[in-house]
Amino acid sequence: MTSGVLFYLNGERVELGQLDLDTTLLQYLRGAGLTGTKLGCGEGGCGACTVMVSRYDVEQQRVEHASVNACLYPLYAVDGKHVVTVEGLGTARDPHPVQERIALLHGSQCGFCTPGFVMSLYVLLRNKPAPTERDIEECFDGNLCRCTGYRPILDAAKTFADLAWKRGAVVEQTGTVHVDPAQGRGGGGCGIKDCCQLKKEGGSSGGDSQDKEAECCKSNGNEAECCKSNGNEAECCKSNGMEPGCCKSNSKDAECCKSNSKDAGCCKNSRGPNQAEADKLAVIARFKKYEPTQELIFPPFLIQYAKGTAGDGSRRLGDLALVSSDSESWCQRAFRPVTLDGLLAVLQAHPGAKLVAGNSEVGVEVRLKRARFPVQVYVGDIGELRAVREDAAGVAFGANLPLARVERELERLVAAHGAQRTQGLAAVRESLRYFAGNQIRNVATMAGNIVTASPISDLNPALVAAGAVATLAGAGGARRQVALADFFVGYRRTALRAGEVLVSVHVPFSAAGEVVRAFKQAKRKDDDIAIVTCGLRVRVDGGGRVREAAFAYGGMAPTTVLARAAMGSVAGAQWGDAAVLERLVGACQDELRLDFAVPGGMAEYRAALATGFLVRFWAASCAQLGIACAEAQWAHEAEDSAERQLTRGQQEFAPVADRAVVGHGVAHLSALKQTTGEARYVDDMPPVHGELAVALVTADRPHARIGGVDAGAALAMPGVRRVLTARDIPGSNVWNVFHDEELLATDEVHHVGQPIALVVADSRRRAHEAARAVRVVYSEDLPAVLTVRDAVAAGAWFPEQRRLQTGDVAAALAAADHVISGSSYCGGQEHFYLEPFGAVAVPRGEDGELDVYASSQNPTETQMVCAEMLGLPASRVVCHVKRMGGGFGGKESRPAAIAAFAALAAHHTGRAARLVLDRDEDMQLSGQRHPFYATWTVGVARDGRLLGLRMHLYSNGGFSRDLSIGVLERALAHADNCYRIPSTELVGRVCRTNTQSNTAFRGFGGCQGMLLLESMLCEVADHLRMPVDRLRELNMYRAGDATPFGQTLGADWNVPHMWARIQRDADYVARRAAVDAFNAQSRFRKRGLALLPTKFAISFGVKHLNQGMALVHIYADGSVLVAHGGTEMGQGLHTKMAQVAAETLRVPLDAVFISETATNTAANTSPTAASASSDLNGHAVHNACRELAARLEPYRARAAPDAPFAQIARAAYLDRCSLTASGHYATPGIDFDWAAGQLRFAYFTQGVAVAEVELDTLTGAHSTRRVDILMDVGRSLNKAIDIGQIEGAFTQGQGWTTMEEFLYSPATGRVLTQGPGAYKIPSAMDIPRDFRVALLEDTPAPPKTIFSSKGVGEPPLFLGASVFFALRDAVLAARAASPEAQAAGVLHLESPATPESLRLACEDRLTALARIPAAQKQGAVPFAVRI
Repeated sequence: MTSGVLFYLNGERVELGQLDLDTTLLQYLRGAGLTGTKLGCGEGGCGACTVMVSRYDVEQQRVEHASVNACLYPLYAVDGKHVVTVEGLGTARDPHPVQERIALLHGSQCGFCTPGFVMSLYVLLRNKPAPTERDIEECFDGNLCRCTGYRPILDAAKTFADLAWKRGAVVEQTGTVHVDPAQGRGGGGCGIKDCCQLKKEGGSSGGDSQDKEAECCKSNGNEAECCKSNGNEAECCKSNGMEPGCCKSNSKDAECCKSNSKDAGCCKNSRGPNQAEADKLAVIARFKKYEPTQELIFPPFLIQYAKGTAGDGSRRLGDLALVSSDSESWCQRAFRPVTLDGLLAVLQAHPGAKLVAGNSEVGVEVRLKRARFPVQVYVGDIGELRAVREDAAGVAFGANLPLARVERELERLVAAHGAQRTQGLAAVRESLRYFAGNQIRNVATMAGNIVTASPISDLNPALVAAGAVATLAGAGGARRQVALADFFVGYRRTALRAGEVLVSVHVPFSAAGEVVRAFKQAKRKDDDIAIVTCGLRVRVDGGGRVREAAFAYGGMAPTTVLARAAMGSVAGAQWGDAAVLERLVGACQDELRLDFAVPGGMAEYRAALATGFLVRFWAASCAQLGIACAEAQWAHEAEDSAERQLTRGQQEFAPVADRAVVGHGVAHLSALKQTTGEARYVDDMPPVHGELAVALVTADRPHARIGGVDAGAALAMPGVRRVLTARDIPGSNVWNVFHDEELLATDEVHHVGQPIALVVADSRRRAHEAARAVRVVYSEDLPAVLTVRDAVAAGAWFPEQRRLQTGDVAAALAAADHVISGSSYCGGQEHFYLEPFGAVAVPRGEDGELDVYASSQNPTETQMVCAEMLGLPASRVVCHVKRMGGGFGGKESRPAAIAAFAALAAHHTGRAARLVLDRDEDMQLSGQRHPFYATWTVGVARDGRLLGLRMHLYSNGGFSRDLSIGVLERALAHADNCYRIPSTELVGRVCRTNTQSNTAFRGFGGCQGMLLLESMLCEVADHLRMPVDRLRELNMYRAGDATPFGQTLGADWNVPHMWARIQRDADYVARRAAVDAFNAQSRFRKRGLALLPTKFAISFGVKHLNQGMALVHIYADGSVLVAHGGTEMGQGLHTKMAQVAAETLRVPLDAVFISETATNTAANTSPTAASASSDLNGHAVHNACRELAARLEPYRARAAPDAPFAQIARAAYLDRCSLTASGHYATPGIDFDWAAGQLRFAYFTQGVAVAEVELDTLTGAHSTRRVDILMDVGRSLNKAIDIGQIEGAFTQGQGWTTMEEFLYSPATGRVLTQGPGAYKIPSAMDIPRDFRVALLEDTPAPPKTIFSSKGVGEPPLFLGASVFFALRDAVLAARAASPEAQAAGVLHLESPATPESLRLACEDRLTALARIPAAQKQGAVPFAVRI
């Protein structure tokens, strides 16, 4: 056996002798300085750590390339493989085409997730150089992005597909974009993505177009001139719904668009040319060509290594036996056998060894559950266990086949043997379609999934139902077979005996009259664990009588279970008989009923899913078998195997004619560095010599008194330097705006996860191990309150109250025709920035000076908290922020404590200290969006006019105030949204609970206030039997109206105009009719449509924060250095500020550079928040540059007209002219007098959206078919970046209201939804299938904004709730035909509208059966609660 590993890394050979066996590939790469590969979650759920691992498969005699999660992949498993990271592809100066396209088509914002997306796409191209659009969309199912909304990433990636828009576009030296006619006529189309001339096999140019207009203007005969691109008419006849009647080929419109005199302009966008498409074409035309033959080759030596043919005494791929180089490692020995006999021999010698293939389960158990496996056996290189063998009865799959390979083999087998013989195989294939992400499927194996024996396994129920049989091998090679139905003997226990391994799984071919299906429901369609999963099989004879049935379920018992009573209820019965279905559903419900407090929760929903899947199966099987029954006609709705629509996007904005730099859609200035992995984040900083690691000791009780802290065991551990508590803080231990929170708890803890002590050690791993060894003694548990409703009932709130009152509410209610009362609720939301909290503190060695490098939106607060804690003047502490991997408000206040902890460690040791939280730690203590609860009473006139509103709003602030009062104030100030209510009484309180302190989140309470109101309007409309759109329009503000806080809406109030325009542009009336028609003829699927407005007030709610500053240097060589008070978190602020500087100084954009934000160059800064940073810092930069431009004007006048700026700058320098200026700006005309109820914001950013959804009423799953957004952002500073902000914010709002459910355990007070495995943000496949965004142009804008632009970061987020309200519309359609729903009364739907909420809201016979009687719930503690 060999005792070291040999592999290649980015083409270079690497040999490692002894290694730490706990080390993952990610840890090795980052330790080697390859920091482009990021640590986002540590559990394989976000894709930020994606790399390519290539191996030579001797059996297939080919090289296999796989994307893998480096955070889970064991370093010892890379032997004989080639690892390629993002750094191995290209550099910012010479990027790989993948890197270039994602960067320049705006697919990177914060950039932290970007290397993972780059590598996923790169691996796809290595395996399939000419991918389809669907290949591209599916390659990202294991990658998450929180910034972009995915659309620009998909657009960039699809330039590698066989589409017209990557060919045919020509850019002349003048910059004019036109189309090469030869390309256009030759099938390349006009270069526009949706060109109607583009013919693709099997469909239209858009892949799976939702429209029938793809045939418009087809080039058949003399119509060759149709749609010719003459000037700016490249958009002519695009079938994009903007011109609903345009050229529809629905009769004999062969003459449509003929170019004859006046018809030449047919269908031109009446708003002028669309610069977004022209910019896209210009960028695409300049892309370097992708040449698959020029990729980094697989090292030939590794082929010889795998085959065992390497000469000169070189090693070959053989058995490995490794001993850890670190005696403290949890894994001390690792083996890698390459034969089955070798594996059995290792197990005989080490009976307790843990088998590892993909490490997707073991790695998570080690990191999150602290499981220890001292002996591990890597089985991924055993060729015998990767074979596929067919026989007359079925197919045997080798146990170690990666699931991605299994899926490919199943596709081949289904195609080869036909649909009937492969019913079981096709069901297994279906169960793999949404199994985890690509990176997991590429390494996880059948054996791993089966033997793990998860009760919610995707694969096992399908295998059990299909009749699969496992072959097991034990000592001496003895083999036996066990049916999968008998394999699972208890929770996480199987029939495997000691020393046995799973060798293969045999799946039988299906017989005539047999139907097999697999179903799964999860919180998110892609890359999510199941809530309930099942495999269902029935075999009938020629007369339709059941001869055999198997109904296997996951998620309904501690193991995969057969519903034997349900199976017995149909034995010998006539399949298709309505009475049999009734009996089957009842038997299933009785057999699989769950207790209210069942682990995992959702008891009623799970029960409804179990029977709902049976109904779907009944419909599909009857249709397939040709059995006539009522449900068979709906079989097409019951099937889950239909391909989803491909995504497509459209962006629309006008050209910028009067500005050289500002307004133009230039790419994010760091985008290429982000796609190549060169962009540095806090944890990418190289370690300082002697640097120490810090870990937190946190509370594990929600509310308790501390009796003491015993650090003896931790201090005795090797490498541990200090354990620090509050007693070690030399200055103040109290922080935050209200000074009501301790940095380190002293006498009492108020939530699980509250920091109590710090451990400082030589390495991160040792620090964490020691932190777990610190024993916190609690002297008394105290009552804990978690939810906002419980807090309201208990009167648990902070003393501050806020109120806005206008008119006489009592009189308005008395005069109203209808007085309606109710409540509204919206849940919290995790920020899920991909970069967790982190900081590095570096002492300078004299006068207590300290440099703090932090991931923070608020450098000044970070500086102040560190200084106050250490008892230093602020001038001794400098906070540096280069960039953040996302922020969204979550890094406005809370990261200051993390930086302070690193600073405290540095202070006591005199050495640099680094603290970076793990994802689960971050989610346990960082704070989230505030959940809100409101009670309301509203008076309404007979015609629908709102007369008076009394609303009490309560937020869940957590255990301290933090920014909660400001969040509450903004919620109250937005609780009118866009509607005039003559008399209002809005009262707000912040509840004190025993959760982490909730904090700022994009929207800062404004979106919560609007959602509470809009939910109320929906219920009011239902009471009035009035369409809610009509109610909204009837009560909409007009210019000149005043808000409840006394601010009059002026000439720039554009919502009524936008409301009318988007209805026209989105063809709203026709689509409303189409949705209603669809719902009338559909049983299990319903569509919904919603039209939603928003206005968002721009200004900090605290007056003194509305100021910005900048410092600008011009150097003698003409380069410009800008420093300002804003931070870069992906929103493109530095790019916009550079544009402002370049425009004002009249220099090229590439002459301007912004290095970082630091408190020694920008002092007393406001946080980068409130969507005001471009205004505040932009004005400051503009003021400084305007001063410099004035100083330079005499030198410009004396220089030649075309003199380079360097010449002018040098002339000024030689003349002793100062080339440095500072700028300051304070927003005028604002005020916030809560005592008087009078507020004045700078202005309002406005928008409207239309969303269309389709809901599966049997599961609650949905898809967003189309979204149209029209946004008023004034005259944008950068239109492409603002489009990206709109799409990203919308997707975040969509996630908040439909998917992202933050749950606590009422039993322990602990967050249950920690990490991407449990907390689900939208993936690339959750965004609207058709995503259209337009900017409102040429409207009045407030003069006080920089270049007449408007803030854009937060305002679009609420428009994501249009999906929520469209789903509510779909639920109403489902309830319309349900007696159970009619009895339930007005629909009350709370956010988030998860699949569980939606399914139960549909209220039908199945949900009625699934309901648990109230008496059984009484006194039971639920598994999880929304707070």
